[in-house]
Amino acid sequence: MTEVKTVPDGYTTVTPWVISRDTATVLDFLAKAFDAVETVRVQGEDGFVGHAETQLGDARIMLFDSRPHWPDTPAFLRLYVADADETVRRAVDAGAEVITRPTELHFGDVVARVRDPLGNVYWLHQHVADPTPAELEERAQRPEFVEGMRYVTGADIFA
Repeated sequence: MTEVKTVPDGYTTVTPWVISRDTATVLDFLAKAFDAVETVRVQGEDGFVGHAETQLGDARIMLFDSRPHWPDTPAFLRLYVADADETVRRAVDAGAEVITRPTELHFGDVVARVRDPLGNVYWLHQHVADPTPAELEERAQRPEFVEGMRYVTGADIFA
């Protein structure tokens, strides 16, 4: 008898749930903005999406529609991307609003944030450098990185 894996193929140890008022719109946004591929959708007779899954890079995201009496629960997801500028452009074309423009930070990532039409926020990270500990310390003091961190952390994600 073969041993059962702790984590099934196609999943990771942590699998996010995105719960929204309109899962179909979120699935469409994820496909257009980030090339996510829908793998499962179960829709009930009431029209609600009871379960859906999409593959985004090497991660699986599970989704379902909230119920009318539930509070809004926007998701906050971090995505590593090859090109932050291009990904922001695609997200905007898919209906997102920019929270913070792509900004290089001292630790070696260009970071941007966008909000989809249902209020979910995506931290987009493009890894551009692998600073050593000494370089991290030096970079953290450089004016352009100090200002970049001030800009990114000062933006209101709920505005």
